Amino acid sequence: MPRIDWLEPAVMLATVVQWLVLASLTGLVVGLGTSVFLRALFYMTDRSLLMPAWAYWLTLPFAGLANGLLMGPGYRVLETSGLKDSIFAAVHEQSGRMPWRTLWIKPVAAIITLASGGSAGKEGPCSHIGASLAAVVGRLFGLNAELRQRLVACGVSAGFASVFGTPIAGAIYGVEMLIIGRIRHDFLFPALVAGVTSFQVSKRMGIPYQYYFMDALPAFSESLFLRTILIGMLCGLVARVFVDMIYAVRNACHRFQDRYAVWPPWMPVGGGLLLALLVTVIPTDYLGLSLPLMDRALSGEAMPYLGFFWKTLLVAITLGSGFYGGIVTPQFVIGAVAGNAFAHLFGISPALGAAVGLVSVVAAASNTPLAAILMGVELFGGATGTVYVAGAAIAAYLIIGHRSVYPDQRLGYAKSSWMRVQAEIPVGQEKTHLSYGLLKSWGRIRSRGWRAWWRDAMASRGKRHDA
Repeated sequence: MPRIDWLEPAVMLATVVQWLVLASLTGLVVGLGTSVFLRALFYMTDRSLLMPAWAYWLTLPFAGLANGLLMGPGYRVLETSGLKDSIFAAVHEQSGRMPWRTLWIKPVAAIITLASGGSAGKEGPCSHIGASLAAVVGRLFGLNAELRQRLVACGVSAGFASVFGTPIAGAIYGVEMLIIGRIRHDFLFPALVAGVTSFQVSKRMGIPYQYYFMDALPAFSESLFLRTILIGMLCGLVARVFVDMIYAVRNACHRFQDRYAVWPPWMPVGGGLLLALLVTVIPTDYLGLSLPLMDRALSGEAMPYLGFFWKTLLVAITLGSGFYGGIVTPQFVIGAVAGNAFAHLFGISPALGAAVGLVSVVAAASNTPLAAILMGVELFGGATGTVYVAGAAIAAYLIIGHRSVYPDQRLGYAKSSWMRVQAEIPVGQEKTHLSYGLLKSWGRIRSRGWRAWWRDAMASRGKRHDA
């Protein structure tokens, strides 16, 4: 035992040094890769902003065809390893391995999507670049399966930190997103080092970041805290609509394709035509990244009640029909617009409502409440505001239930003691169940009435207390 006591600090020191080297190198490589992507994306999207509305009838269908060819036949021709091009599969099933020949396909497809007016996000390609480059680093160094898994998580964290300018939240997001209700603490240090390194590299390469400063809030108020929780609960329902609509459109497209034997690349072409049609009645602010719309919401400009629905609809059609793009940036926009629109119902300023809504929808739809709270700290600052954002985010995370924008996200624990889930099953495959105790109580209520059930429950509690 004494020998182990002396050896343990040395082993821990070696572990810290090991991850300082590996995670820094990964963050450097990922920062360079994501910065190149973001520069190309900003160059293309800045020019697409000048397009007249009628041009979407041309750009969106052609972009849909390009996405369909890249994400379908392109993958099948280039990828021969048999590995899934999925972050979750790389960590949980493939021992930290990802295909590298197709690394460029998703970033190029995302640029085409967003430059043409498709409604999606920019972080998906960055997390994909991060995971893929990290897998390459692990392969070059000949690391074992456990180290490669951690390195892939580092790459995801570095990608998120680079794209949003939030190194701490990005590090936590890349780890927290892997399993609902469980965080691998052994992933945290390398993820943080990689996230900070990637962020610094991107900042040095001139990637712009925007942070927001809320007006000074009064001293902590229990009333305001409870009202922000109510907005968080409402935003949890908004996030549920967002997740369910994406799945509904995707499943409808798959059924249509199977029933009529449609060539897969034609599906995003149809999605592009539908988007162009909707733009005739929906403002073009909801196309693309919609970051100016989010900025206006966070500045306190009044947002329409249905604004979040229009953005949700366009994102669902874009991604559900077969375009490729990120899924987190739309959560930012939807949350900010919804929180701003509903803030006055609770006597809250629109700017605070937008900040609370942004964090709440991310916490709920991605099942990452801790990362969302830290993102609120890094984006908005202020200790008092963090308290309001935190309560709302956790409430939204609970309200959405066991749903996720990531169908491959694993379930670790149920969110309620009244629910049961099977651990380590992808959320898209698992169905939650009521606990045995709740089902038993519900059966008694139905058979004897709630008054008799309540009397029996109180009597049983009294007996246990006396014992």
